[in-house]
Amino acid sequence: MTGLAAPCDSSRNSGSKHIRILERAELVRRRVSGREHFLTFNPAPMESAVEWMERHRIFWTERLDALEAALRAEDTVAIAKEKSTHSSSRRSKK
Repeated sequence: MTGLAAPCDSSRNSGSKHIRILERAELVRRRVSGREHFLTFNPAPMESAVEWMERHRIFWTERLDALEAALRAEDTVAIAKEKSTHSSSRRSKK
């Protein structure tokens, strides 16, 4: 732990807490050999999180695209009505 904490300007205790949190999240696996502890990264939980984010990105992108299309259509109708109203008022003044 001392080797990990040294370049980070952080205490050994703080580093140990961080590693325990990573272990609880199953992002790190620990193998003990005598007094030495070897840590390895486990990417599976990150892959699961990426899949979740991608599903939600697709969901929200589709919803927001539909909203944008609806708002643009509404604007187009409003502009057309406005042009129609202006054209009618010009004709009636003649």
